[in-house]
Amino acid sequence: MTALVQHELGPFTIADWHALPAREDGSRLELIEGYWLVTPPPSGQHQWAEKRIISLFDRAISVAQRSDLFAVGGIGIEISTSYRSALIPDFVVLDTPPVGASFQPANALLIGEIWSPGNTPSERQEKFQACERSGVPFFWSVAQDRGGPTELAAYRLDNGRYVCEATAKAGQGPVRITASPVPLEVDVTSLRL
Repeated sequence: MTALVQHELGPFTIADWHALPAREDGSRLELIEGYWLVTPPPSGQHQWAEKRIISLFDRAISVAQRSDLFAVGGIGIEISTSYRSALIPDFVVLDTPPVGASFQPANALLIGEIWSPGNTPSERQEKFQACERSGVPFFWSVAQDRGGPTELAAYRLDNGRYVCEATAKAGQGPVRITASPVPLEVDVTSLRL
């Protein structure tokens, strides 16, 4: 379950987001159009899938001999100052070493979200559109049920809009995905516990 936190003193800025202390309970605090979005700590199934996806990227980056790419999870992306949006995606492929706590969207070649059953459709749409507006070249959307991921949709930015280029479902077997900084094969079933 996520909650959009309204406050009488909002809307807030990216500078306000940076000024907040780290959350001790493991929850994530994101900024969507000036208002806080608090999400609880990810489940074990969610963390397992995130780890597996980052490992897939690590291998594909190594095979492609791209020492300029870095797959990481749980870092801040300052999506847009004008839209007052800053996200903590589940996984990101950067074109700069992951030194620091947050990065510009120009350094994020791919942003991925693993949607838990409690994520609302509006939250999904807001994050998707925020990444699209900021020009992130690739966006991956991973749907999951209580057992883990069930479907992955890979989007490529085309004329300022995301176009779904590939989908992969649990039980389907490996699917080659090129909507990515490096091509790779994903078997959604392997992302489940």
